[in-house]
Amino acid sequence: MEELAMLRQLVGQLQELLELYGSRPPHPLQPLYPLPLSQLHSQQHNRWCFLNVDDGSTDDYYSLIMAAGKSGSLKMLEPYKPPPAKKLRKERTRGKSSRTANSVEVMEQQIWKDFPEDLFEAVIARLPIATFFRFRSVCQKWNDLLNSQSFSQYCAQVPQGNPWFYTITHENVNSGAMYDPSLKKWHHPSISSLPNKIIILPVASAGGLVCFLDIGHRNFYVCNPLSQSFKELPARSVKVWSRVAVGMTLNGNSTIEGYKILWVGCDGEFEVYDSVKNSWTRPGNMPSSIKLPLSLNFRSQAVSSDGTLHFMRSAPEGIVSYDMATGVWKQDIIPAPLHLTDHTLAECGGRIMLVGLLTKNAATCVCIWELQKMTLLWKEVDRMPNIWCLEFYGKHVRMTCLGNKGLLMLSLRSKQMNRLVTYNVSSREWLKVPGCVVPRGRKRQWIACGTAFHPCLTAVA
Repeated sequence: MEELAMLRQLVGQLQELLELYGSRPPHPLQPLYPLPLSQLHSQQHNRWCFLNVDDGSTDDYYSLIMAAGKSGSLKMLEPYKPPPAKKLRKERTRGKSSRTANSVEVMEQQIWKDFPEDLFEAVIARLPIATFFRFRSVCQKWNDLLNSQSFSQYCAQVPQGNPWFYTITHENVNSGAMYDPSLKKWHHPSISSLPNKIIILPVASAGGLVCFLDIGHRNFYVCNPLSQSFKELPARSVKVWSRVAVGMTLNGNSTIEGYKILWVGCDGEFEVYDSVKNSWTRPGNMPSSIKLPLSLNFRSQAVSSDGTLHFMRSAPEGIVSYDMATGVWKQDIIPAPLHLTDHTLAECGGRIMLVGLLTKNAATCVCIWELQKMTLLWKEVDRMPNIWCLEFYGKHVRMTCLGNKGLLMLSLRSKQMNRLVTYNVSSREWLKVPGCVVPRGRKRQWIACGTAFHPCLTAVA
């Protein structure tokens, strides 16, 4: 019994020693039993093993110890070691850079020169669009890919992602700024082909092309902001200099098959431009069922769905539509939601949406509605988070929609604030947009207007 008591005392002292150095037993009923391996295995090892100690005899303990020493079946633990001292940031960085420098792999020219050409184009077509700005400057061969028909076919096979936004700022209206929502980054292209003596505004887009109209509503231009493919459209046959609404559609799946542009005025005048014929034509007249003049909501851009353009009108409230294939006009009288201001049309996957400010008393909120095709009524589907709307309380907020193709960009401004936010119609996600600051500048740009476009490297004006 004395030996058992001494053994328990030794175990208790060892537990206190291990707890002092940070090692704790897995369970209060499972104390640690010290086993100096120098007595059992070798003088060069100093380890400890876990044992269950209960009210057994001393002989039982010694038999377990001897069995463990012979078989090595019990779990062995290294004695406590203090953690390594922290290195300074410079030392860590120097270590990483040296390892990186040593691990750089040299591309064998003999191997890469035989890389299959078709696979080469297929890979580049799937690179992120943002890499295009560095892509063209690599070599002449890469730059010439933009004119390759096979490369265009590969690009057409890549599913469209979120649209980008081409915007104009108050400070420099002739130099646009493009926003990439995937990287949450602004790009500042220099499109030398665009006229710099007049103000031109982005009014529509299709297939990677953006349609511009000068501020006097006289001349049209089409441009690919990525490749700077540019075209000034011929003069219109109908001389209407009043405000016009503009829509744009593709003839097929890409600009290779051509595109069409429609403009319509308040008095019912309209014309269609066909890029294949490179001319304006007037297919016919509006039916008598459409009330004239068209009290168009010029703050709302046209939306395209299955080859049909939709324009919002305000008196009577509703939508005027034009089928680009059949040349048929249609009008739907749709009452607007109560307390609605600064509203505009949007589109997502063939669904017609409405986005606007809902203002009552001193409270203002951004709301999203979807058009119910059976009842021709607007149904509210989402609202901006309340915590964001609290910022608008008591302020005279105005809203402009800078893009309406599935991913919306909204400009919300008052005398006290200026906010840019995006809304994803499919995922119902609201995100704040970082401020637009020109390169090597500090002043945040005030976005005046804009339009959404799906970036395409090979779209030709």
